[in-house]
Amino acid sequence: MSTNLTLKSILDVNKMTGPNFSDWLRNLRIILRQEKKLYVPNNPAPFELYSDATDEDWEKYQRYIDDVEQATCVMIACLPLELQSQHENMDAPTMILHLKELFGAQSRVERYQISKALFQCKMTEGSSTLMC
Repeated sequence: MSTNLTLKSILDVNKMTGPNFSDWLRNLRIILRQEKKLYVPNNPAPFELYSDATDEDWEKYQRYIDDVEQATCVMIACLPLELQSQHENMDAPTMILHLKELFGAQSRVERYQISKALFQCKMTEGSSTLMC
């Protein structure tokens, strides 16, 4: 149990702010992998149950629902308050899609701008440093 709390503290310390979305998502995946729930954020419900479903199907479905609930709680707890209120009624897969829409493009743009600035730097003749 202490391992779970220690790993979850990673997300408490590194709450998602928007620009750090990629880092936050990487840390979230570490936590979910340790809890054996890494499959949850990227997979919507794997199947629908019908009245003729077997007991085994119901158990699998209930296990999935429980895992989604736990992953969702971890994710919501590690968001800033304003994002918590926006996402409190979403499940983990829906929340990940929404957060990627909100912040995924932002991080790509920032990486592009940094790369562009780096590639425009030039080394002057006889110098060991770059001039930007």
